[in-house]
Amino acid sequence: MSHFLSTTLTRRAFLASTGAVTVGAILPFPVSRRAHAAPVTEVRLCAAPDRIRLVPEPHGETPAWCYNGLVPGPEIRLRQGERLRIAVENGLDEETTVHWHGVRLPNAMDGVPHLTQRPIGPGETFVYEFDAVDAGTFWYHPHQRSFEQVGRGLYGPLIVEEPEPIRIDRDVTWVLDDWRLIKSGAISDDFGNGHDMSHNGRVGNTVTINGRVPDTFAAKRGERIRLRLINAANARIFGLEFQGHEPTVIALDGQPVTPHAPDGGLVVLGPAMRADVVLDMAGRPGSRVSVIDRFYRGLEYRLVDLAYDSAPLRDRAPNWPLELPANPLPEPDLRNAVRHDVVFNGGMMGGMVMAEMGGSMGDGSSGGMMGGGGMMGRTGSMMGMMHSGKIWFINGKAAEGHIMEPMLTLDRDRSHVIAMTNATAWHHPIHLHGHSFRVIARNGQPTRHREWQDTVLMAPREKVEIALVADNPGDWMFHCHILEHQAAGMMGVIRVT
Repeated sequence: MSHFLSTTLTRRAFLASTGAVTVGAILPFPVSRRAHAAPVTEVRLCAAPDRIRLVPEPHGETPAWCYNGLVPGPEIRLRQGERLRIAVENGLDEETTVHWHGVRLPNAMDGVPHLTQRPIGPGETFVYEFDAVDAGTFWYHPHQRSFEQVGRGLYGPLIVEEPEPIRIDRDVTWVLDDWRLIKSGAISDDFGNGHDMSHNGRVGNTVTINGRVPDTFAAKRGERIRLRLINAANARIFGLEFQGHEPTVIALDGQPVTPHAPDGGLVVLGPAMRADVVLDMAGRPGSRVSVIDRFYRGLEYRLVDLAYDSAPLRDRAPNWPLELPANPLPEPDLRNAVRHDVVFNGGMMGGMVMAEMGGSMGDGSSGGMMGGGGMMGRTGSMMGMMHSGKIWFINGKAAEGHIMEPMLTLDRDRSHVIAMTNATAWHHPIHLHGHSFRVIARNGQPTRHREWQDTVLMAPREKVEIALVADNPGDWMFHCHILEHQAAGMMGVIRVT
């Protein structure tokens, strides 16, 4: 992706035109005076309806919702340790916000309507400001009616570069998305329908890279590419196979990981997840090699072709180091961590799965589990709530809006383990705002890389344990990032105090 920062404003003009808020006193982590003197990157984003060339001719342009007339919105790039100030103008006919996904920032800048800020009304402007504490691949999107606002095109990449990046030939961003289009090429208006809400979410029929149906991606033999993958889809999970190539994963959700080949050769990304991979281009000059999405069995398709130039860059790939420097994340103390149990329930076939898994569900307290009789009683009440429009549950409760009592309260600066059970028939990418966490176990087995993430994909019936130090105070959203599941109840608040 080649879109970079929008027109920079002078500080005086920026403050005069936006009524900027001051947030320098509420940073989540200690910052030196030198850091405060770092350059400030100023950006203006305008969310408004526009038309984009989403699919090739003979189809016409597609009406969409855009940032600065673009889908994805402008790629914002800055260096780790720098400060970012973004004026967001709302040109929609409804309220909106912007959430900076995966960024560890002050709670007031998190972009959750009513919980961390008043929504931005039509014609209003809100200023977000925070330091880029971590290097990595992040993204931005609304948290107000996100199942429609994201589904209509409101999202964009946020790239924080390391002070000393690894050596590569090209740094490339692919924002992956899918769209539900009708024959005219327009976006289907069936947002929030009951089937999507209770099943797999809004899976579209047209897949794009950087807002375009892709054909080819130009490459040269011997080239080394850092490919930043962002899944901006409402619900589609991608499982990418780079045929004839051996991608090396070097970061997940913006956080460095021990360089490794992806399991089964597929780079798997649930909604909102990111992966940085290094691709050594090994194809023959003049050849074409396909990237195949193989996540859904029987529904595989060609995403894009890697089209090799006739002239190689090198005979073979360079042997440059791949290890990224670590970000300043506090390491959880697992021996002394407080343990919490969380169970995700509901959706179509949810009662059947709960019964299969032994008739127990978490009651929201630290450590305890409820017996089978209690589960059966709760199952009956949940089935009744599903008929009233409440479809998905965390520890037996369905969210209504973004204001709710905390489902968990975490002592600040203590280590915590959250043991999560997916007692449903569907995948769920579970996202925690304001923090990154280590994924330490799956189905009782330690993970190989103990990867840092902010969104973890849970398979049906899977149990996953995550660990973190709760060092960022505030009320933080904790939810499934299949946006229809979030809207239909799979969302809660975790309080750090």
